Amino acid sequence: MTPISTLPELPASLVPAGDGPAHDAERRQVVLLAAAVAGVGMAAVAVPFVSSFAPSERARAMGASVEVDISDLPPGGIKTVEWRGKPVWIMRRTHAMLVALASQDAGLADPDSRKDQQPDYARNPQRSIKPEVFVGVGICTHLGCSPNQVPAGSGNPSLGADWSGGFFCPCHGSTFDLAGRVFKNKPAPTNLEVPPHRYIAEGTLLIGEDASAT
Repeated sequence: MTPISTLPELPASLVPAGDGPAHDAERRQVVLLAAAVAGVGMAAVAVPFVSSFAPSERARAMGASVEVDISDLPPGGIKTVEWRGKPVWIMRRTHAMLVALASQDAGLADPDSRKDQQPDYARNPQRSIKPEVFVGVGICTHLGCSPNQVPAGSGNPSLGADWSGGFFCPCHGSTFDLAGRVFKNKPAPTNLEVPPHRYIAEGTLLIGEDASAT
C-alpha cells in the first residue's frame, strides 16, 4: 500500500479548518479515509495483474498435459478429449477388433509404422501401450479434416463389403484401420498421429507426456 506520506495532497475543501485536539482528530480521520480509498484502488489494480500470471485456458490447451479417466470406457467405446487444440480419440478395442488388425497389413501403406507418427513405445501393430487402448489424434493427415469412426458392417457405400472397422475421412476418402494406419492408394500420406501419453493409474491416462517420463 502507498505510504500515507506519499499520498496526493488533500483538497483544501476536505481539510477541516481550525486548531486544537478536535481539529487534529478530525484531520486524522480524513487522512485515514483517503489512505483506505487509495488501498482499495491499489487492490483493484493488483487483482488483474496477479491473475495475468495464471495460465489461461488457451495456454493450457496449447501445451499442458490432459488427464483422462477411462475407467468408464466400455469395450468398443470411444471418447474424445482436447489436447493442444486437437481432438484426441481414446478407444477401448474389443478382442474382435484386435484380431481384425492382424489381417490388415497387406492393404496398408505403412503397416509397421516406420514413419514417425507415434512415440517409439507405440511403434507396434496396435500402436499403443496397452493393446486394447488406442490413443490417436483425430485429424486426417491429408488436409486436416476430421475422420469418422465407421464400424464393421455399417453398409457405408464408400467402403468395401470387407470393411472390418476403422476411420473414414469423408472429405477426400482416406481410410484408416483401428490402429490409425492408413490404407494404400489414399490421399492421406501417413498414419494418424499417436500423441505422447502414459498411464498414471490403472484407469487414468495422461495425454501429452511420454510413457518414459517419471
